[in-house]
Amino acid sequence: MVIALDVGTSSARAAAYDDTGRRVEHRFHSESYTPSTTAEGGVEHDPARLLDAIATCLDAVATADHSDQIIGVGVSTFWHGLCGFDRAGGAVTPLYMWADTRSTDDADLLRGALDAEALHARTGCALHASYWPAKLRWLLRTRPVESRRVARWGSFGEYLELALFGEAVTSVSMASATGLFDQDAGRWDAEALAAAEIDDSRLFPLAERTSFRQGLRSRWARRWPALRSVPWFPAVGDGAASNVGSACVSPARVALNVGTSAALRIVTSTPMRPPRGLWRYRIDRATSIVGGATSEGGNVFAWCENTLRLPEPRSLEGALEVAVPDAHGLTVLPFLAGERSPGWRDGRRAVIAGLTLDSTPMDILRAALEAVALRLARIYELLGPLAAPEHAVVASGGAIARSRAWTGIIADALGHPLLVSRETEATSRGAAVLALHALGILPTLEATHLDGDLVAPDRGHHARYRVALARQQDLDEKV
Repeated sequence: MVIALDVGTSSARAAAYDDTGRRVEHRFHSESYTPSTTAEGGVEHDPARLLDAIATCLDAVATADHSDQIIGVGVSTFWHGLCGFDRAGGAVTPLYMWADTRSTDDADLLRGALDAEALHARTGCALHASYWPAKLRWLLRTRPVESRRVARWGSFGEYLELALFGEAVTSVSMASATGLFDQDAGRWDAEALAAAEIDDSRLFPLAERTSFRQGLRSRWARRWPALRSVPWFPAVGDGAASNVGSACVSPARVALNVGTSAALRIVTSTPMRPPRGLWRYRIDRATSIVGGATSEGGNVFAWCENTLRLPEPRSLEGALEVAVPDAHGLTVLPFLAGERSPGWRDGRRAVIAGLTLDSTPMDILRAALEAVALRLARIYELLGPLAAPEHAVVASGGAIARSRAWTGIIADALGHPLLVSRETEATSRGAAVLALHALGILPTLEATHLDGDLVAPDRGHHARYRVALARQQDLDEKV
């Protein structure tokens, strides 16, 4: 068996997988948490809280029967998270998340000072508050004392490795989504580093995903003796792991994931500049992943649940299923956490237009979920030409698993069938498959395609959503 750790924006998971990449029954545990937010757009995690969640997950999975059969640990975590470490390896800042938009002004400054297109071509990343150049400038400007205490900057993957082993590296996969990494040269980008006002001595060494560490610190070795000396692989980006876990490792299969946020992605080994509006990250030095991610997804659903007087979940799903598409008279810009793909306007805010005395909570919910689907349709228009002519769109993620009605709305908005993966933990499975491949047990990432249920679009609904998309774009331009 291998253990897969999946550290997400809202929960951590540990699961065991056998040597074919199948999840082992009753060897799964999940712990939820919530980032702290501020009125200024801050979104932070306490990295120690996430470590506690992971430890609890491993307590449940790595100490069960047959733990002596564990031969490795694969890790995935969210891209773009930024944390500062002192010389002893301790965290001296919170973990600043991808949705934190407080560095919007710094991103604007960089867009005016640099050749944004050239930087996008090299790093695969836009100049945006999600990425490290703007965040690092914001921290230096607004928190200079805190910034001066930082010896190195890294992601949660490095935090985890430091805690468990006392040393850490940054995988090429994690580096590729920072905005500081020259993807074709395979090294930190000099211009991006200068823009961020740091040099590479304040980052961790780069490593391949196939490198590993062994020998847990004594505290952890006593807690999980089965993991004492097995290989631990460096963290890879959650989107990369999700594509691998849903068997989307070529342009013939487009991965659609809707979790806290949402994304569409394809894997390619062909060197390319990412189209404007999309990004390019990496699984490893040989394999790129191209796509677009929104800042909205399940977080919009959660906001509606927390804010509106909605019915209980079963009634809610039934009402969503029978509602007529785009019949509520509302137009929503769902930018609760700013905008990423395709416009990359980090300072955008959400809008609900068209409210009347007759508008209901269900109208607002349906309009908000349709709005997320319309944003995904825009990304699909950009990504579709990079996919194989006859391609499948494989859907996964917590929001997809939760609401069949919302899945149908997304299929209608895209105008393309969705193959809803029966693998409910695609990211965890991807971390396991990558570990098995690194161990030489799986010869290729081209695993057998997973089963799924087909959700076909309704042509009439798709036509209505094309009109709704044009109306959404018109409102977006006006505001």
